[in-house]
Amino acid sequence: MTLTSKLESLLSKTTLKVSSQQVNLLIQYVELLHKWNKAYNLTSVRDPQEMLIKHIMDSLMVGEVLQGKNFIDVGTGPGLPGIPLAILYPERTFVLLDSLGKRITFLRQVVFQLKLTNVQPVKSRVEEYHGETPFDGVLSRAFSSLNDMVNWCSHLISNEQGQFFALKGQYPVDEIADLPKNISLVSSHEIKVPELIGERHVLILKKN
Repeated sequence: MTLTSKLESLLSKTTLKVSSQQVNLLIQYVELLHKWNKAYNLTSVRDPQEMLIKHIMDSLMVGEVLQGKNFIDVGTGPGLPGIPLAILYPERTFVLLDSLGKRITFLRQVVFQLKLTNVQPVKSRVEEYHGETPFDGVLSRAFSSLNDMVNWCSHLISNEQGQFFALKGQYPVDEIADLPKNISLVSSHEIKVPELIGERHVLILKKN
């Protein structure tokens, strides 16, 4: 099965609206990731067909719960979930933050080749990065704990509208109990990713 027909098959099992042009961009991204991965070791997933499920669909399904216009994807790695979401939502902007130079080099190449005008890769540690304006949302699937995420990323969002979107596997009961007093859980969404084995949750948190 070609990558395109595989992705179209996966998308048909969701309510996402994705144009053929967007499918094409997503495939180009997977092809670049597969090519660069051999030298740069950007992801442990080696098979492009598997990348479609574990990286592309896993990222796209988060889109249904996003609120806001401008986002920062912290610890983005090879651009997940930021790149797939930026392709899905060209009207939203995404800063992709990572401290590893090789990942940012790869992301700059992705932005250049796919002509993505709503993505800005930035090499920085999260605690040292300050955006020009507060973000509507902080996205992350990289943090070890919710506590780390809210502590390290608190300066990136405004107190009123800003929210944290934490991508998790199983529902993290203990981590939620451990959250600081000034952070509350707004909502939790179980995400169904076609053909993915295992649970997926997106937790939305905000400052009190």
